[in-house]
Amino acid sequence: MNRLTSIAAPLALLLVLLAVWEGSVWLFDVPHYILPAPTRIAVAFVSHFSSLLGHAAVTLAEIVLGLLIGGLGGFALAVAVFYSPILERALYPLIIASQMIPVFAIAPLLIVWMGYGLWPKATVAALIAFFPIVVNASDGLRAPNEETVELLRSLGASRWQLFWKLRLPASLPTVFAGLKVAVTLSVVGATIGEWVGARRGLGYLMLQSNALLRVDLVFAAILMLSGLGLLLFGGLRIIERRVLHWRGVE
Repeated sequence: MNRLTSIAAPLALLLVLLAVWEGSVWLFDVPHYILPAPTRIAVAFVSHFSSLLGHAAVTLAEIVLGLLIGGLGGFALAVAVFYSPILERALYPLIIASQMIPVFAIAPLLIVWMGYGLWPKATVAALIAFFPIVVNASDGLRAPNEETVELLRSLGASRWQLFWKLRLPASLPTVFAGLKVAVTLSVVGATIGEWVGARRGLGYLMLQSNALLRVDLVFAAILMLSGLGLLLFGGLRIIERRVLHWRGVE
């Protein structure tokens, strides 16, 4: 019953907002090239579905590759920083400072260095997803209290056993929290990369459609991009429930 309510409430609100949007467009006679009605966007979505699907496949590949690079790299760096105080003092300020650099400032350079293919967009997605994973993984590795660590050491546990049996399981909840943030950010990162320079992808389709005043197709691409984000987030939630079944994650 609670799950049904959690789905019904946002769905009802969405339907109300769409009805207000539709009614406002018709009531004030807003031109479709300024703000198309939801019904017009739905028609564009259905009629251009095959094209949207092809562009979505490119964007999805960029997002997934960026998540893999950012996730693995971020976790590896978090482990290195945790076990090396010198490395932590040297790198942590640089990691934080790197987040002050706008992604738009980096993306054009990546296009120059890597071309218009998959890698520059995946790199932007990885860079933007990297920070929340590093921070959350670092905090998670510190989660076990010192009494538990000392108890295992007194029983002869090695550093590797402490990591594998204690620190890694303890860090997983915060790692998944970071991954959920990273999923949404990587969608943004891949789209920004496509805006800067691409030949395929939903971000590229948005720019092309906007130049042709096909605002309904822009919204259709946004709708498809939102669907990709929800699909990835939902998939991550399923994996989280399977991995963290011992915590009773819902």
